[in-house]
Amino acid sequence: MARLQDRGIIVTGATGIAAAAARRFAAEGARLMIISRTDDSCEALATSIVAAGGAADAIACDLTDAQAAATALAAAIDRLDRVDGLFNVAGGSGRRLGDGPLHELTPEAYEATMRLNATTHVTATAPVLRAMLEQAPDRDGQRGAIVNMGSVLATQPVPALFATHAYASSKGALAALTTASAAYYAPHGIRVNLVAPALTISRMSERAQADEATQAFSKRKQPLTAGFIEAQDVAAAAAYLLSPEARGVTGQTITVDGGWSVLPVGE
Repeated sequence: MARLQDRGIIVTGATGIAAAAARRFAAEGARLMIISRTDDSCEALATSIVAAGGAADAIACDLTDAQAAATALAAAIDRLDRVDGLFNVAGGSGRRLGDGPLHELTPEAYEATMRLNATTHVTATAPVLRAMLEQAPDRDGQRGAIVNMGSVLATQPVPALFATHAYASSKGALAALTTASAAYYAPHGIRVNLVAPALTISRMSERAQADEATQAFSKRKQPLTAGFIEAQDVAAAAAYLLSPEARGVTGQTITVDGGWSVLPVGE
């Protein structure tokens, strides 16, 4: 498949879903810029893609730093010349920042988790949107596509296992941001959608993967994948949303959950 042939795409993040997506996009012909906080991770990912015959470059940047993000995105946009797509993946668990139940949550922990998962989308997306607005429409009459990263926990909570209210709040904010921005930019030929995975194999989920109760829960709640979803499954959904095949799709959430959202917690 070459649905993304010669399309310039930025991916934020360099492990887990971001890495799987970058490899999938490159295999479909995209020209990639990878932006991640850790220099070693993004450079290693770009190098592996190039070694496999793809086109990729990398920039290390902490996207919670607005000034650093502006500089990194400007460089990425300049190197690509034209930005056809952005996949916002950068983020993570807020547990190390103090995330937890609301009655135990400090304002500092809440704000830090929001910066990690929501602010990073804003700092990456705003420069990309400005570039897309200035570039000519492609042969499909569109200027670009953006895919944000949600979570089933924003709408399908599991209090016993995931009492991380700041994280759920940040993902809910991204769902609202996706809807509002999709409506605003549709007349300009820019699409904005969101993918919402359930439990997925990644560096972020290592704690959950090692927990027997969470493993058992995932097998009951995600029967289509017999437990934790592979990162490639989420990457496939993002590839579709960034491709011309989704030219009529905006403001939507694709839930990649192995059955989670249609099965009761006790099943």
